[in-house]
Amino acid sequence: MRLLTPEFFARDAMLVAPDVLNKRFVVGECAGRIIEVEAYTSDDPASHCYHGRTERNAAMFGPPGLLYVYFTYGMHHCVNIATGPDGDGQGVLLRAVEPLQGIDVMRARRGDRPDGSLTDGPAKLAKAFGLDLTSNGIHAEVYDDGLAPPSPPLIGPRIGITRATDWPRRFRVP
Repeated sequence: MRLLTPEFFARDAMLVAPDVLNKRFVVGECAGRIIEVEAYTSDDPASHCYHGRTERNAAMFGPPGLLYVYFTYGMHHCVNIATGPDGDGQGVLLRAVEPLQGIDVMRARRGDRPDGSLTDGPAKLAKAFGLDLTSNGIHAEVYDDGLAPPSPPLIGPRIGITRATDWPRRFRVP
């Protein structure tokens, strides 16, 4: 397995998003294969970076490969990986992974659920991997284990947002 470098993430989110599918996301003893993501760029009205850099979204402005963890709806954490050149303000939201390792730890954090529903949403994923605001700004551990991204991936509109909902920036493994 090869750890993806900041150079991999130093590209536009629209390029990184489909390329990160089927890669392994690792936090501590937990690992999962990335199967669904959404791309966000600074010109995107649905992006946390649309109105510029703030203390909250600073990790999205780089350097590339940092985790941007945020708290939403007063109850959930979600995680992005910063992409693009340092200072640009873009990233890829991790929407779902297929659990591979540390499933017992994920289940302890999320409850007794089938493996497929442990990490099948951005907030579920963050909780299963133990990610919260203390994880904001750390370097992402994403590995290429040789499984290529799907060609082509499923592409469609993002969900769970109210602006630019029709932009085809959601990428999934078929």
